[in-house]
Amino acid sequence: MQKEQVIIIGAGPCGLSAALELQAIGIDPLIIEKRNIVHSISQYPVYMHFFSSPELLEIGEVPFTTAGDKPSRLEALNYYRTIALRRQVRIHRFETVTDVQSNEGGFEVQSVNRHGEQLSYTADKIIIATGYFDHPNMLGIPGEQLDKVSHFFRESHPYSGMDVTIIGGSNSAIDAALELERAGAHVTVVYRGEGYSAHIKPWVRPIFESLVNKGRINMRFHSRVVHIDDREVTIEADSGTDKIANDFVLALTGFHPDREFLTKIGVVIEPEGYPYFNEQTMETNVPGIFLAGVVASRREANEIFIETGRFHGRKIAGRIQGSE
Repeated sequence: MQKEQVIIIGAGPCGLSAALELQAIGIDPLIIEKRNIVHSISQYPVYMHFFSSPELLEIGEVPFTTAGDKPSRLEALNYYRTIALRRQVRIHRFETVTDVQSNEGGFEVQSVNRHGEQLSYTADKIIIATGYFDHPNMLGIPGEQLDKVSHFFRESHPYSGMDVTIIGGSNSAIDAALELERAGAHVTVVYRGEGYSAHIKPWVRPIFESLVNKGRINMRFHSRVVHIDDREVTIEADSGTDKIANDFVLALTGFHPDREFLTKIGVVIEPEGYPYFNEQTMETNVPGIFLAGVVASRREANEIFIETGRFHGRKIAGRIQGSE
């Protein structure tokens, strides 16, 4: 059984940042990542540019230089990948943690790698930096399981000429609608709010509103999709229920933490559905288990939580250093 001081679950930007902060106090942590480094960013739309400026995405005091004002998805992937390699962060890629159990003075961690091999570790401390983006908020409606439905948007090209319904009114929904319209898709956005979200990027909203006003995007406020089938979606609103032609559905309704895993390892889930942690130390109710990144964002989670989540590792390192 492999012995570690600290195991970090998740190699996203905030998991990597925590590893660098621990390196700075003389601890060489092991990261266990069930997919690739910064998997969530690799899932972002192919041509996406970040809302944040590059310095707000930096970790480990390593400068993030970009060709433009806002870094692209590709630049971010290169930045975080290069840091992991240059700083020699130990990462077990494509390995999934299946269980964490308290034992005398620490924890026992069980995992399985991509070859199906069962692995075991012991660790003094555990940092959970798993993010939200593997756990979309499901609609719970008939037809959601169809292949035509996706909770992620990567690029617009496959949807050209198609009838696409987007469910949601956040920045991700608005950005997807704009890209799809430019690619020649017939776009309907279904949003249960009574008006545009106050969180839409201010330079994007006028462009989107203009397309709606010109009839190039069909915007359905105070509405919700209640049924999906092969050729149509059923939309319910105050004015009644109607059906529209549909080829694909993008249900961009947000994400939530892996509550089942957190509960299984003893972390208390608050009534609002978010894991409990001490905001000063990032430690959960289970001594020695910490949260880092978007898993600790509560209601503030969005596509770019890196800005604040990158500092969680510093709090954790301070707590661990102070307890030794």
